[in-house]
Order: sequence, then C-alpha cells, then structure tokens
Amino acid sequence: MGAIYVARSAKFSEWASDVGLSKHVYRLGYTNDPVEEVVKANWGGFDDWTIVRKKAAEGIEEAELVAKMARKEKMIDPAYYPRLKGATGIFKVAQDHVENSIIVAKTMANDALPKALRVKPSDFAAYLIEGVLK
Repeated sequence: MGAIYVARSAKFSEWASDVGLSKHVYRLGYTNDPVEEVVKANWGGFDDWTIVRKKAAEGIEEAELVAKMARKEKMIDPAYYPRLKGATGIFKVAQDHVENSIIVAKTMANDALPKALRVKPSDFAAYLIEGVLK
C-alpha cells in the first residue's frame, strides 16, 4: 500500500527564506516504497529532509497529487531555481491559508477557538494532505 507524505528540511527552509520564497516550504509526494527511503533523495541538495506526516492511500499518482495541490498553493518551479535540480512537488504554503483552514474546521466542529493560533509544521502537513484528498 502506498502513502502520501509531506517532508520538510530546516536547511532548505532557511535557504528558501533567504532567496525570498518563504520559510514554509514542504515537499508533497506519493510513493509505494517505504517513505523513509524516499526522503533520502536530498531534494534541493539538502540532506536533512524529514517526514512531517504521512497517510496511507491507494491508487493515486504523484503527478496527479502535485497538480491538484498546485491549483491551491504555489508550487516552486524547479526550472526557475536551479538548486532544485528538477525536483517537483515542493510547495510554498501560505500561513494564512493554514490558519483559515484550522479556524473553519474548529468552527464547523463547534470547538472553542484559541486566542492565539500558532501553526506548527504538522498543521501545514495536515493542510497539504487533506487538500489533495478532498
């Protein structure tokens, strides 16, 4: 059985922030192989990629997954940033989109809203995974 995964690299996030993208950059993908092995691909030349979240799924193509998310969030173009060396599926995720999705989900579930909403990498990963499964 395959898995949808979201990976993050602290070094890559720092680089993306330095070049003016955002510090909220994540790799979204799908694999039938063990996810821990796929993350060792060193996207963007950085070797500290870690799995933020994964979810079992079947019958999904990675290209389809990436195209679906690219309609909602900005995918970083590997042709524009040579450092990526052709890696696709790396997204710049807007923090306000994640915050809005959390607020809507809590409101729909009649949960109390926190006074100060602090989003974590796991919230970004949940947003990406749920965004492609809808």
